[in-house]
Amino acid sequence: MKLIHPYKHKLTFGQKTTDLLTKWAGSWFFIISLVLFLIVWMILNTYFLLNYLQKPFDPFPFILLNLILSCLTALLAPIILMSQNRTAQKDRIRTEYDYQIDKKAEKEIREIKQQLDKIERKIR
Repeated sequence: MKLIHPYKHKLTFGQKTTDLLTKWAGSWFFIISLVLFLIVWMILNTYFLLNYLQKPFDPFPFILLNLILSCLTALLAPIILMSQNRTAQKDRIRTEYDYQIDKKAEKEIREIKQQLDKIERKIR
């Protein structure tokens, strides 16, 4: 029986991309960057409104910002789900690999026990 290590499987471009995007979107760098982006967006729009009495590019309810965040959410949600599916798939592969190792170890232990029984019979 040939065992294939779980980490030896080739990943497709989509799987690699999903893993990288999920790793990036689930990082503190992404969260802090997004919060800073939101703060800068709101400050700039409020500053233009208060100081120049001009119409800012995205007035107070920040509709454009909400649209951008909704699109970001709509894109990240399926990517995160794909990554969770990949994690479940990796777990299944790892479990199957462990099962194969256990079966092989059981077979070897059975063979060792048979050899020990033969040795015991010869000693008696």
